Amino acid sequence: MIDKSSKILQYCLYALLGISALFGILFYTNVVSDDLILYWGYILVIFTAIITIVAPIVYIIFNLKSAVKFIITLGAILVLIVISYALAGNEFSPFQLEKMKTTAEASRMVGAGLILTYILGALTVLSIIYASISRIFK
Repeated sequence: MIDKSSKILQYCLYALLGISALFGILFYTNVVSDDLILYWGYILVIFTAIITIVAPIVYIIFNLKSAVKFIITLGAILVLIVISYALAGNEFSPFQLEKMKTTAEASRMVGAGLILTYILGALTVLSIIYASISRIFK
């Protein structure tokens, strides 16, 4: 099943590459307009976005046992995002927000992003320290 689907995917990718190359050649020989190339680019971006969203879902459906680790990781990331958002606040007065042409919610979202970055950075440093220390005792 996997070999057959990978072959089908390979042929689809070759077809997309061939069509893109054909459009490129036709564009540089002034046979097609700019609009056609732009629409083809939009189609490729939408196709890529759909595949990017659907592929992990299909993988999870067909590999439930190995997907447990992914679901736990996703849950941990969501918890960190919620904690970051809960800790973030708007540090600016309404006058400052108006001067910067932003909202209190945007300020809070930026704060949440910064706090999440700090948390992930600290976890990275702690994991490096843990890996170094555990390697010493092995």
